[in-house]
Amino acid sequence: MTNEKLDPAALSPENLAKLLSATAKRVITEEQVLDIAEAGNLISVDGTINLVKYVSHLFGEKYRDQ
Repeated sequence: MTNEKLDPAALSPENLAKLLSATAKRVITEEQVLDIAEAGNLISVDGTINLVKYVSHLFGEKYRDQ
């Protein structure tokens, strides 16, 4: 990721992985991001992922059975 402005509504899987890695302070791969995005049907026609929908999906999965 460079100093370019990122659109949270349309992140590439690569940029989302880098953003999540920096936030979590651990490596999150593009493949991991894609696995989750594909399972949640979160990939837009242009191949991008909405950060809010991605995180919402993660929380939904975590708390589904609670």
